[in-house]
Order: sequence, then C-alpha cells, then structure tokens
Amino acid sequence: MAMASSAPQNLHAVFVYGSLLADEVVAVLLNRVPQSSAAVLHNFHRFSIKGRVYPAILPVENKKVTGRVLLGVTDPELNILDTFEDVEYDRRTVEVSLMDGPEKLQAKTYVWRNSNDTNLYGDWDFEQWKGVHMENFVKMTMSFVEELELPESMPRVTTYETFFQQGSDNPPMS
Repeated sequence: MAMASSAPQNLHAVFVYGSLLADEVVAVLLNRVPQSSAAVLHNFHRFSIKGRVYPAILPVENKKVTGRVLLGVTDPELNILDTFEDVEYDRRTVEVSLMDGPEKLQAKTYVWRNSNDTNLYGDWDFEQWKGVHMENFVKMTMSFVEELELPESMPRVTTYETFFQQGSDNPPMS
C-alpha cells in the first residue's frame, strides 16, 4: 500500500508576472507546468529594467499588475524559483485577485529588492518580450538548470572517471 501521499507536503501559490508567464520557461525550470489561474496584483507596478530583458515589480498606489498564479508549487520547486530570481528580488506574500471570480488568494511573489532603483522605467510588455527575447531566455534558463544540477552530478562523473582511468591506465600486473 502506498502511504507516501500522506506525507505533509507544502504546496504554494506563486504569482508570476514576467518571464515565468511563458510555459516554456516554467517547463524548463520545474520540469512541468503547474496549473495556473489568471490573476491581478493591486497596488503594484511592473517596470522595465534598463539593460535587462525581465521586469521588476514594486508597490505603487492605484496601479495593478496582471499575471498568473502558479498553483500547487512544491517546496523543492519554490527553492528552484528562489535561486532563479536570485538576490535581486525578495520573496513576499501578497494578496492577489483571481480574474475568473471574486476569490482572493495569498500567493508568493518576487518583488524588486532595490525600491529606489533608477534603472526602472515605464512598463514591461510580455507579448513584446515573447517576440524578441523568449527564445534566448529559454536557452539561458536551460543552462541555468544545468548549472543547478552540477553539484549533484559531480560525484557520479568523478566516480565514472576514476573507474575508467583505473581500467585503462593501470594494466593488470602480470
């Protein structure tokens, strides 16, 4: 009998508003595309960032950011997203409104850490990003994921090489 499913598992809702709106990017990072709902984050604005292809959000009165909430994100997946968003963002819990109903939802999201950043400007457009930057961004994300897996695969490679060298460099003593 499989009892594994009864183990406590934290599932998170994560509000995404930038490159993670693209299923292609999410799929590379998490190896799946979680169920999602269109959602709005009130009193925030999505900025473009000089020299970057991804956006930032910061609290701004009476503005709103449309995005989507990824549902059922596991702890390990949240760790991957944390690492991906890196030190430029703080993970915060916010309240988002789902677009297809009156419900509000507590969700995690990534807010730009430097609220006085002079490199933030204007707005950020997902469709434009998709056309211009998505292909390269997906490639970048793939290499990020490969890097992420390095420490884990290192010993296996080392073991293999050690084994291989023993086989070839040390002919048996006769």
